Parts: sequence; C-alpha cells; structure tokens
Amino acid sequence: MPNHKDIVIDEWDIKLDEKIVELKTCQESNSLKTCSDCNKFFECELRKKYVIAVYESMNKGASGGFEF
Repeated sequence: MPNHKDIVIDEWDIKLDEKIVELKTCQESNSLKTCSDCNKFFECELRKKYVIAVYESMNKGASGGFEF
C-alpha cells in the first residue's frame, strides 16, 4: 500500500500532465510550436494555469516560496 507522500506526489503530477495536454492541444489547434509565438502569450489563462501547475508540482502544494 503506498504511503501518503506517494499519493500526494501523484496528485500534483496528474494535474500537471492534464495541463500539459491542454496546452499542447491549444498549440496544435493554433499551429504553434510554442506559446511564446502566440499573440495572447501574456494574457492566456491556460498558460497561467499551466505555470501554476508546474509550480505546484515542484513544491507538491506546499505554501511558501520556491527557489531555483
């Protein structure tokens, strides 16, 4: 039986994977290879949600800052 930590890690990774699929689908539907080529780059809600999902997957939902 997996411990609680494994379950939490999987939860954040699953959420990130879902956002990656959504982002790639959007890129493909707009014939883009990257979001930076999109004219909605700074206003895009999907991209903002993806960035949040990346952050949350890196810190596994813990509050506080994240340092590189």
